[in-house]
Amino acid sequence: MLVFWNERLVLLSVPKTGTHAYTQALGPRASMVVTDPPELKHAPVYRYNRFFRPMFEKMGVDEMDLVAVIREPLSWFGSWYRYRQRPALDGRPTSTKGRSFDEFLTACCTDNPPAFANVGNQAKFVEARPNGTAVRHFFRYEDQPGLRAFLAERLGPLPEIPSVNVSPSSPLEISPDVEVAVRRARAAEFALWESIPIRGA
Repeated sequence: MLVFWNERLVLLSVPKTGTHAYTQALGPRASMVVTDPPELKHAPVYRYNRFFRPMFEKMGVDEMDLVAVIREPLSWFGSWYRYRQRPALDGRPTSTKGRSFDEFLTACCTDNPPAFANVGNQAKFVEARPNGTAVRHFFRYEDQPGLRAFLAERLGPLPEIPSVNVSPSSPLEISPDVEVAVRRARAAEFALWESIPIRGA
Protein backbone atom coordinates (compact mmCIF):
# COMPACT_ATOMS: atom_id res chain seq x y z
CA MET A 1 0.00 0.00 0.00
CA LEU A 2 1.23 3.46 -0.90
CA VAL A 3 -0.03 6.58 0.87
CA PHE A 4 0.50 10.02 -0.70
CA TRP A 5 -0.50 12.34 2.11
CA ASN A 6 -0.39 15.73 0.45
CA GLU A 7 -2.29 14.45 -2.57
CA ARG A 8 -4.81 12.61 -0.36
CA LEU A 9 -4.27 9.44 -2.39
CA VAL A 10 -3.91 5.78 -1.40
CA LEU A 11 -2.92 3.05 -3.85
CA LEU A 12 -4.21 -0.24 -2.50
CA SER A 13 -2.08 -3.31 -3.16
CA VAL A 14 -4.46 -5.85 -4.69
CA PRO A 15 -2.39 -9.06 -4.97
CA LYS A 16 -1.20 -10.14 -8.43
CA THR A 17 -2.07 -6.81 -10.10
CA GLY A 18 1.41 -5.36 -10.54
CA THR A 19 1.31 -2.91 -7.66
CA HIS A 20 4.67 -4.18 -6.35
CA ALA A 21 6.33 -2.48 -9.31
CA TYR A 22 4.66 0.82 -8.41
CA THR A 23 5.75 0.40 -4.81
CA GLN A 24 9.37 0.09 -5.92
CA ALA A 25 9.15 3.03 -8.29
CA LEU A 26 7.03 5.41 -6.23
CA GLY A 27 8.09 4.38 -2.73
CA PRO A 28 10.55 7.29 -2.38
CA ARG A 29 7.78 9.68 -3.46
CA ALA A 30 5.19 8.29 -1.03
CA SER A 31 4.51 9.53 2.48
CA MET A 32 3.95 5.99 3.73
CA VAL A 33 4.93 2.63 2.25
CA VAL A 34 3.36 -0.42 3.86
CA THR A 35 5.33 -3.55 2.95
CA ASP A 36 4.87 -5.73 6.05
CA PRO A 37 3.09 -7.61 7.41
CA PRO A 38 1.32 -8.98 4.30
CA GLU A 39 -2.05 -8.47 5.98
CA LEU A 40 -1.43 -4.72 6.00
CA LYS A 41 0.60 -4.50 2.79
CA HIS A 42 -2.33 -6.11 0.99
CA ALA A 43 -4.98 -4.50 3.18
CA PRO A 44 -8.40 -4.74 1.53
CA VAL A 45 -10.90 -1.93 1.91
CA TYR A 46 -12.40 -3.36 5.10
CA ARG A 47 -8.96 -3.52 6.76
CA TYR A 48 -8.02 -0.06 5.49
CA ASN A 49 -11.28 1.18 6.99
CA ARG A 50 -10.51 -0.44 10.33
CA PHE A 51 -6.84 0.46 10.79
CA PHE A 52 -5.81 3.31 8.48
CA ARG A 53 -8.89 5.50 8.04
CA PRO A 54 -9.27 6.26 11.80
CA MET A 55 -5.59 7.20 12.00
CA PHE A 56 -5.86 9.55 9.02
CA GLU A 57 -9.01 11.13 10.44
CA LYS A 58 -7.20 11.87 13.69
CA MET A 59 -4.61 13.69 11.60
CA GLY A 60 -7.34 15.94 10.20
CA VAL A 61 -8.17 14.23 6.91
CA ASP A 62 -11.79 13.22 6.47
CA GLU A 63 -11.28 11.17 3.32
CA MET A 64 -8.48 9.83 1.15
CA ASP A 65 -9.00 8.86 -2.48
CA LEU A 66 -8.60 5.10 -2.75
CA VAL A 67 -7.20 3.63 -5.97
CA ALA A 68 -7.35 -0.07 -6.91
CA VAL A 69 -6.16 -2.10 -9.89
CA ILE A 70 -8.32 -5.05 -10.93
CA ARG A 71 -7.09 -7.83 -13.22
CA GLU A 72 -9.17 -9.84 -15.68
CA PRO A 73 -10.19 -12.77 -13.44
CA LEU A 74 -8.94 -15.68 -15.55
CA SER A 75 -5.60 -13.91 -16.01
CA TRP A 76 -5.53 -13.21 -12.26
CA PHE A 77 -6.13 -16.87 -11.44
CA GLY A 78 -3.48 -17.83 -13.96
CA SER A 79 -0.94 -15.59 -12.29
CA TRP A 80 -1.64 -17.18 -8.91
CA TYR A 81 -1.43 -20.68 -10.42
CA ARG A 82 1.96 -19.98 -12.02
CA TYR A 83 3.28 -18.19 -8.94
CA ARG A 84 2.50 -21.16 -6.74
CA GLN A 85 4.40 -23.51 -9.02
CA ARG A 86 7.73 -21.98 -8.06
CA PRO A 87 10.33 -24.39 -6.58
CA ALA A 88 10.30 -22.63 -3.20
CA LEU A 89 6.84 -24.11 -2.58
CA ASP A 90 7.66 -27.68 -3.60
CA GLY A 91 6.08 -30.10 -1.16
CA ARG A 92 4.08 -27.41 0.61
CA PRO A 93 0.27 -27.33 0.79
CA THR A 94 0.23 -24.05 -1.16
CA SER A 95 2.06 -25.49 -4.18
CA THR A 96 0.15 -25.99 -7.44
CA LYS A 97 2.89 -28.13 -8.96
CA GLY A 98 1.47 -31.34 -10.39
CA ARG A 99 -2.06 -29.92 -10.49
CA SER A 100 -3.87 -28.89 -13.65
CA PHE A 101 -5.21 -25.39 -14.12
CA ASP A 102 -8.72 -26.87 -14.24
CA GLU A 103 -8.14 -28.49 -10.85
CA PHE A 104 -6.85 -25.23 -9.44
CA LEU A 105 -9.79 -23.21 -10.77
CA THR A 106 -12.34 -25.72 -9.53
CA ALA A 107 -10.80 -25.64 -6.06
CA CYS A 108 -10.73 -21.82 -6.07
CA CYS A 109 -14.50 -21.80 -6.50
CA THR A 110 -15.32 -24.01 -3.52
CA ASP A 111 -16.68 -22.59 -0.27
CA ASN A 112 -13.52 -23.55 1.63
CA PRO A 113 -10.64 -23.65 -0.85
CA PRO A 114 -7.64 -25.82 0.04
CA ALA A 115 -4.36 -24.02 0.72
CA PHE A 116 -3.13 -24.22 -2.88
CA ALA A 117 -6.31 -22.53 -4.13
CA ASN A 118 -6.89 -20.02 -1.34
CA VAL A 119 -6.23 -16.82 -3.28
CA GLY A 120 -8.94 -14.47 -2.11
CA ASN A 121 -11.43 -12.52 -4.18
CA GLN A 122 -10.84 -9.22 -5.97
CA ALA A 123 -14.44 -8.08 -5.61
CA LYS A 124 -14.40 -8.77 -1.87
CA PHE A 125 -11.05 -6.98 -1.57
CA VAL A 126 -12.55 -3.70 -2.79
CA GLU A 127 -16.02 -4.08 -1.30
CA ALA A 128 -17.27 -0.73 -0.01
CA ARG A 129 -17.99 -0.30 3.70
CA PRO A 130 -21.31 0.84 5.23
CA ASN A 131 -19.70 4.09 6.43
CA GLY A 132 -18.94 5.12 2.84
CA THR A 133 -15.29 4.09 2.67
CA ALA A 134 -14.87 2.92 -0.92
CA VAL A 135 -12.52 2.83 -3.86
CA ARG A 136 -13.01 6.00 -5.93
CA HIS A 137 -10.72 5.17 -8.81
CA PHE A 138 -10.61 1.74 -10.47
CA PHE A 139 -8.20 0.74 -13.21
CA ARG A 140 -7.83 -2.42 -15.21
CA TYR A 141 -4.47 -4.13 -14.80
CA GLU A 142 -4.42 -4.34 -18.58
CA ASP A 143 -4.75 -0.54 -18.86
CA GLN A 144 -1.32 0.52 -17.63
CA PRO A 145 -1.32 3.73 -19.74
CA GLY A 146 -4.54 4.83 -18.05
CA LEU A 147 -3.19 4.13 -14.57
CA ARG A 148 0.09 5.89 -15.24
CA ALA A 149 -1.63 8.92 -16.73
CA PHE A 150 -3.85 9.21 -13.66
CA LEU A 151 -0.93 8.89 -11.24
CA ALA A 152 1.12 11.42 -13.22
CA GLU A 153 -1.78 13.86 -13.07
CA ARG A 154 -2.03 13.51 -9.30
CA LEU A 155 1.64 13.08 -8.41
CA GLY A 156 3.60 14.72 -11.21
CA PRO A 157 6.01 13.04 -13.65
CA LEU A 158 6.54 9.37 -12.89
CA PRO A 159 9.83 7.48 -12.84
CA GLU A 160 10.19 4.36 -14.97
CA ILE A 161 7.96 1.58 -13.65
CA PRO A 162 9.99 -1.66 -13.53
CA SER A 163 8.75 -5.12 -14.41
CA VAL A 164 9.10 -7.08 -11.18
CA ASN A 165 7.61 -10.10 -9.43
CA VAL A 166 6.29 -11.47 -12.73
CA SER A 167 5.17 -15.10 -12.71
CA PRO A 168 6.82 -17.37 -15.29
CA SER A 169 4.95 -17.50 -18.59
CA SER A 170 3.40 -20.81 -19.53
CA PRO A 171 0.32 -21.84 -21.50
CA LEU A 172 -2.82 -22.45 -19.48
CA GLU A 173 -5.62 -24.68 -20.69
CA ILE A 174 -9.17 -24.37 -19.41
CA SER A 175 -11.88 -26.81 -20.35
CA PRO A 176 -15.11 -25.10 -21.46
CA ASP A 177 -17.21 -26.53 -18.61
CA VAL A 178 -14.71 -25.33 -15.99
CA GLU A 179 -14.64 -21.84 -17.49
CA VAL A 180 -18.43 -21.68 -17.39
CA ALA A 181 -18.36 -22.77 -13.73
CA VAL A 182 -15.71 -20.18 -12.83
CA ARG A 183 -17.59 -17.38 -14.54
CA ARG A 184 -20.71 -18.35 -12.63
CA ALA A 185 -19.03 -18.76 -9.25
CA ARG A 186 -16.96 -15.60 -9.60
CA ALA A 187 -19.53 -13.50 -11.43
CA ALA A 188 -18.96 -10.47 -9.18
CA GLU A 189 -15.27 -10.32 -10.11
CA PHE A 190 -15.95 -10.57 -13.84
CA ALA A 191 -18.66 -7.91 -13.55
CA LEU A 192 -16.34 -5.58 -11.63
CA TRP A 193 -13.53 -5.89 -14.17
CA GLU A 194 -15.90 -5.42 -17.11
CA SER A 195 -17.39 -2.30 -15.49
CA ILE A 196 -14.03 -0.49 -15.40
CA PRO A 197 -13.52 1.75 -18.45
CA ILE A 198 -10.22 1.79 -20.33
CA ARG A 199 -8.74 5.23 -19.81
CA GLY A 200 -5.43 4.93 -21.61
CA ALA A 201 -4.82 5.61 -25.26
